[in-house]
Formats: sequence, C-alpha cells, structure tokens
Amino acid sequence: MNVSNNRIQNQTLFHISWPLFIELALHMGMGVTATLMLSHYSDGAAAGVGVANQLLGIFILVFNVTSIAAMILISQRMGANNFSEARRFSRSAVGLNFWFGIAVAILVLLFGEPLLRLFDIRGEVLEYGLIFVRICGASLFLESLSLALGAILRSHGFTKESMIVSVLMNVISVVGYALSILGMFGLPVTGVVGVSWTIVIARTFAVLVLLYLIYKRIALTFTVKDFIKVDKQDVKEMLYIGIPSAGENLSYQFSQLIITAIVASLGDASLSARVYITNISMICYLFTLAIAEGTQILVARYIGAKQFNLALKRGIKTLKIAMIASLVAALIMAAIGSPILELFTENYEIIAIGLPILWAVVFTEPGRAMNIVLMSSLKSSGDVRFPVIIGIISMWGIAVTLSYALGITLGLGLLGVWLAQGIDEWFRGIFAYRRWKSRPWERVKVKDAIKGHA
Repeated sequence: MNVSNNRIQNQTLFHISWPLFIELALHMGMGVTATLMLSHYSDGAAAGVGVANQLLGIFILVFNVTSIAAMILISQRMGANNFSEARRFSRSAVGLNFWFGIAVAILVLLFGEPLLRLFDIRGEVLEYGLIFVRICGASLFLESLSLALGAILRSHGFTKESMIVSVLMNVISVVGYALSILGMFGLPVTGVVGVSWTIVIARTFAVLVLLYLIYKRIALTFTVKDFIKVDKQDVKEMLYIGIPSAGENLSYQFSQLIITAIVASLGDASLSARVYITNISMICYLFTLAIAEGTQILVARYIGAKQFNLALKRGIKTLKIAMIASLVAALIMAAIGSPILELFTENYEIIAIGLPILWAVVFTEPGRAMNIVLMSSLKSSGDVRFPVIIGIISMWGIAVTLSYALGITLGLGLLGVWLAQGIDEWFRGIFAYRRWKSRPWERVKVKDAIKGHA
C-alpha cells in the first residue's frame, strides 16, 4: 500500500484543508459561473436552473452523506493503523453509492416535473428547470460515484489529487458554458441544454480520472464485483452514520423547498434575488466548509487512535478560525454589494431587493460557521443522532415558521426570510457548541477502529 503511517500522522489541518478549499471553491465556482452566464442569457433560465439545482442538490446530499460516512470510517481505521479495513470500506463505499446513484437517476427521470412543481414555479422558469433536471438527473449516478471516489482519496490523505480533478472539471465546464451561452467560434447558442450536457461530460471525466488516481496513489482497483456485491456489515456501519446525516440534510432541503415556495409567492424578482445571493453567500462560508471537512478527517483519526483531548481542542480551534473568516468575508460582500449584484443582473428591482439581504448575510454566516464546524465534528466523534434531532427542530420550528411570519405576515419579504434562516443557524450552532464541550464520545459508544470485522 502506498500510504505511509508517518505521512498520515504528520498531516496538519492546513496540509489537508488548503486543497479542499480550492476544490470546494471550484465546485462552487461551477455553479456560480453557470448562474452568472445564464443570467446574461435569461433571468428565467438562471432562476430555473437555480431551482433545479436545489432539487438535484437534495439527492446529491444523500450521496454526499454516505460518502462522508465512508470518509469518517476510513479515517478512523487509518488513525488506528488498520489499513486492510480502510481498503475494504473504500470498496464498499463505491458499491453503495453506485446503486444509490442508479436508483435516484431513475427516480428523477420519472418524476422530475412533479418534483419541480413543488417549488411553485411556472412558465419559462419551469421549462428551463425541467430541461436541466432531465439531462443532469440522468447522470446523477456519475456524481454519486465521484463523491465516493473523492472521499476515498481524501480519507487517505490525498486531498491535492482530488483538487486536481476539480481544476480539470472547471476547465471543461467554463469552456462548455461559453460555447453553450455565448456561441463562440460561430457555434449555435444552446443555452440550458448545452450547460446541462457540459455538466454530464465533466462528471464522466471526473469518475475516470479519480479511478486512475486511486489506482496510482493507493494501489486500489475496483472490479465489477465491487459494484454489484457490497459488504453488508460495511453498509450497516456506513448507514449508522449516514442515515441520521441524510435525515438532517434532507430535512434541511425540504425545509428550503417550503421556503423557496414562500419566496416564489413574493414574485419572480425576489426568487431571482434569492438565487443570486445564495450563490454570493457561498463565498462567505467556503473557507468554513474546507476547514470543517479537514477537521472532520482529523477528528475521525484522533477518535480512531483514542486521542480524545486532541479531538476536543481541534474542534474548538477550528471553530474560532471559521467564525472570524466567515464574518470578514460577509462584511466585504455587503460593503461592495451593488457591484457584485450587477455582475448577475441589470434588473434594478432585483438589485434593490438584494442589497439589504447582503447585510442579513453578515448576521447569518458566523452562526452557520459554528453549525457547520461542530456538527460535522460531532459526527466524526460518533455522535450522529444529536445533529439531526436539533436540526429538524430548528429548521422547521424556526427557519420555516419565522420565514413565513417575518417574510409574509410582517411584510419584510426576502429580508425576513433571510433573518429567519440566520436565527436557525445560530440556534443550531449554539447547541452544537454546548454538545461539543460536553465531550460527546464519553456518552456515545464510538465504534472501536481497532476491532476486527464483525
């Protein structure tokens, strides 16, 4: 095996996280670039693809949580020097995500239109969204595979390799978007159809390159049997972590579906503004996501090695860094809000709605940072049920309820919706902080990474 124990033990948060930061930036950049370019093609196209992406994001989150579960379990085995089990979990993760991906792709193809209508969109927004869902939905099994393969590389410490794949995917995407929307080199403008097929091509490329890198760096190959027959005990352990995480993420996405419907009732301008500011706000918590994922890998290794004090300190230290970084980023975005919004649209109604929201983002992001960092660390420690319980209570009891109360009843519109989501993030973040300080591994039975396979 090409992974040395010393190299794994000596990896720092910076060493793990800087490639993750670039990778996440490029992933987000793909969505922001598509939205930005489509907005110059048509505000309706940008809104339709934005809503369609939200729908597909529900399913991608399911793939992602199983991948994260595999990453945690592999990292725990790496921390305990149990490399053979790490390799077995890698194979099981790929098989599990492959079948999840196939099932979801079929579901989206069959029920894409009624699912989109749940967002209360109509007209050209619905038409554009449906085109995107039908083409990209069929390739969701590729996205599922790439998430699992990327998690395997990262858990083995090869975050730079995963980043390289994202760089190449972005190159493919930007070229494809330009050809589709700008009609370069005399080619016809294909709009949403071209953007959708570009994403399919980029996903196919990612899977092939990730398979090659795993073979070169980890000396791990996959056979047809790995895709067809998955180890039941491995699946059970991945689902032990993944199902609660999936429940939390699905709850969030469905609550966002309701909130999107609330925003849609405010008019197309508010819906477009929400899509644009959602893309802008991603920049604010980009750094948080990167160091939270790096921390998740380190905490899982510490738990596997039974170095609990290191795990506790790592979570708190990352929290402080993330909250400061997200606050500074949000303040910068709010201060230069008008030029940023003008990159997306020339519609002054959308810009007027969006400018106050950017200051609401300043309130929201530090709470989101607390929530992201500590909830992910809790999962790495084996405390998988607490995040979903608090999440469901807060998402529906605070985010959805207050979105309607502030946005519709009190007439604050999109600003009221954003303030409600900020309160939700802070509520969950504070509870996560209290839970982390209580050293949850002392009350939660964490699976011993040194145990043999049951």
